[in-house]
Amino acid sequence: MIDALRTRIAELRARTAPLEPDGAERNALGQQALAHALAFLDGIPDAPSKQPADLVFSRRLDPEFPEQGRDPADVLAYLGECVERPGFATASPRFMAYIPGGGLFHAALGDLLAAVSNKYSGFASAAPGAARLENATSAWLAEVIGYPEGSAGTLTSGGSLATLAAIVAARDARDADGGGSVYATRFAHHCVDKALHIAGRGRAPRRTVATDDGHRMSADALDRALSGDRAAGIRPWLVVASAGTVDSGAVDPLADIADVCRRHGAWLHVDGAYGGLFALCDAGRERLRGIDLADSVVVDPHKTLFLPYGTGAVLVREGRHLLDSFSASADYIRPLGDFDVGPSPADLSPELTRHFRALRLWLPLQIAGVEAFRAAQAEKLALAAYFHARLGELPGFDAGPAPDLSVVAFRYLPETGDADTFNERLLRDVQEEGRVMLSGTRIDGRFTLRCAIVSFRTHIEHIDEVVDALVRAVARLQAS
Repeated sequence: MIDALRTRIAELRARTAPLEPDGAERNALGQQALAHALAFLDGIPDAPSKQPADLVFSRRLDPEFPEQGRDPADVLAYLGECVERPGFATASPRFMAYIPGGGLFHAALGDLLAAVSNKYSGFASAAPGAARLENATSAWLAEVIGYPEGSAGTLTSGGSLATLAAIVAARDARDADGGGSVYATRFAHHCVDKALHIAGRGRAPRRTVATDDGHRMSADALDRALSGDRAAGIRPWLVVASAGTVDSGAVDPLADIADVCRRHGAWLHVDGAYGGLFALCDAGRERLRGIDLADSVVVDPHKTLFLPYGTGAVLVREGRHLLDSFSASADYIRPLGDFDVGPSPADLSPELTRHFRALRLWLPLQIAGVEAFRAAQAEKLALAAYFHARLGELPGFDAGPAPDLSVVAFRYLPETGDADTFNERLLRDVQEEGRVMLSGTRIDGRFTLRCAIVSFRTHIEHIDEVVDALVRAVARLQAS
């Protein structure tokens, strides 16, 4: 029986050979993959910002998953034609819909190295080096927003999971028995609702706080709402402010809101997924004054640090709250030092198994340097101001409020007809042309176009292209 098993095991082992290519095969496959990636990057400057979705079926794999492996060249050709081409070109410098990031090449190399080493970054005892980088990058993000020593944070898959972690920490710290009220403006991101539901606070009392003409939360209105609840015997629990709203990029008056929260004993959470990391540059830090006073902040390095999608972070001013909520033994929080790598990342969020995300942030910071990121952020803020100014000079355009950060919300006001209908057609025309990509939203019921200037590849010539595309589209629509 043992001899038969040995024979069978040897046969099975031989059939696993494609899973472990030898050195020559790895080199050949690596070169093919690198050439494919470099060709993709070389094509970005002139590629459309949107291509037809039906290209996904321009070729079909039959069967989709073969018993025997395919030629890598054929696989890469399929990837380029049916995966990379269709839909939005989020890596394009002319993609300014939603909140793009761009995808740094250095970060892609970091992902490759992380996947090859396959370090389990969740536990410091399993991969102390990986855990140290996770903690070091989180500590750097906390430093960027001005958090003091004693804060803590961890990298997540994005803003949604980071928001959930922050709300769970806020629940355990300030609303363990429930009943506390939640305060936000109508511009709060929908992930807050989802997180409240998952955290068991979906039915918590909710108050919608009024905003000013720039779509920013009114600190006075917030004060009245909290005072009214306290007078009625309802305990204020959670205030959700924004460091860059989805619709217009507006930044709430964070310092004033923090003062209101302090006086009423409410937990202040700042959604900085889009805008929080603009604190790295001088202009952004001034506009985000007070973010360091929040009890928790969510940031997305895959936005304003230009990383690939799938990189968020939750930061908590008093780091023990994260450990209290997510650690099996939350009676410690160790300082990062030469001989101590800090807490296990698995003790700081819901994730146990996790990708070694830190390498996609740590490697670009090491190779490109912090100054390059700081300059890129300042450039985006300046480009938004430039775009807003150019729109203001064009007849018929309502440039909207001056941008707080790098999102500009604007409209065209036709001399006749319904403005909302015209702007919907205008957006559709620009998108169908495919040269630049913008998006739309409704603000107070009015259809509004959005230009989100975030990609590190976007420069002044691309902003000029957006203006030209809008002028062309208006002319086409007026002529039709």
